[in-house]
Amino acid sequence: MQFNELKLNKPILKAISESNYQNLTQVQERTIPLVLEKRDVIVSAQTGTGKTAAFALPILQLLFNKQDTPKKGKKIKALVVCPTRELALQINESFKTYGKYTNLRTTVVYGGASIEPQKDILKKGVDILIATPGRLLDLHKQDVINLDYIEILVLDEADLMLDMGFIDDIKKIERLCPLDKQTLLFSATIPFKVQQLAETSLNDPVKVDISPTSLAAKSVDQVLYYVPKPKKIELCLHLLRNEIKGTTLIFRRTKFGVDKLERTLLKNNYYAVSIHGDKTQIAREKSLQKFKNKEVDILIATDVAARGIDISNLDAVINFDIPNVPETYVHRIGRTGRAGKVGKAYSFCSADEKSYIATIQKLINSEIFVIEDHPYPLDPKAKPEVHKKQGSKYRKGRKSTASKKKKKRWY
Repeated sequence: MQFNELKLNKPILKAISESNYQNLTQVQERTIPLVLEKRDVIVSAQTGTGKTAAFALPILQLLFNKQDTPKKGKKIKALVVCPTRELALQINESFKTYGKYTNLRTTVVYGGASIEPQKDILKKGVDILIATPGRLLDLHKQDVINLDYIEILVLDEADLMLDMGFIDDIKKIERLCPLDKQTLLFSATIPFKVQQLAETSLNDPVKVDISPTSLAAKSVDQVLYYVPKPKKIELCLHLLRNEIKGTTLIFRRTKFGVDKLERTLLKNNYYAVSIHGDKTQIAREKSLQKFKNKEVDILIATDVAARGIDISNLDAVINFDIPNVPETYVHRIGRTGRAGKVGKAYSFCSADEKSYIATIQKLINSEIFVIEDHPYPLDPKAKPEVHKKQGSKYRKGRKSTASKKKKKRWY
């Protein structure tokens, strides 16, 4: 199905055409008509499926014919809530691209940046607001944001928002909006917490499930390396020297792991940048811009920081740490091999991560090809590595200084 077959207004179709969009993705084809019918929807779809356009285009269409005149002052009619600053900025960019000929005004608010410029824009009036939960509620408390006129509420990346502890904020935002609003819930996965949220927040919703198994793209060559955990960095350096070329996104589980790998790569003369939750907004934006502009070839990130980032022409993804949620694996590798190009996904599996690989292979219904010929093989009989917590006062099998002194007193 092509975009010109949708009954969208000419200004929106013109913007779509200029963006060189022609055929709808599966999630767009199934979701857009439902949103235009003003139905509540629950959509399960990964990054890279075109889900932002799946809600942005029908929202622009629904608001286009009823937008306020400048003299009356614009009221916020559509609210998109998402977990991270990067995703909020990405969604805002999409709305501005698709709606540039509509006269609908869009803005974005998020934490980690000065609140005053955001207040100034909001006071001028906007039609569509994209926001992270904390900053949205801060601005509402200061009477800068009025949610009484909301007609459409979008909860994007709902599973991540709940994982990050935003459940109370989301429920509060939902209560601050009118009861008769249309609610659209988008999530990479639909765990029990998301189902509960949907039951309390949506009215007779239609479910759209884009199966993750179909998203383990055929254009992505997936390979697996079994490697001892302490040797993962050496394996990463080996592959960067001898095989991996071009733009590479490396996923690590923790912020500490991201920083450690970045320091190692810099010491080995690789110009790498990183993003995670402890970085300032300015630092994160700077790193992303350098990577997108190909000033650097390597970006290291946590899943949370990378969620929603749209990076085109990515050559390779490295799963330095195997995710414990199988859908996250599909989400990661789906960032390469797009637009008809071939990409490659490398996964480093230590002994304690073998069970994660098993669940991933079950989800994608295929086995990942194992590379056995490499310098740091894992002993097949190796047991999961046990690591002591950093800063631990006492270690197993070693008595404390106080115990030794006490022993001397007895003898």
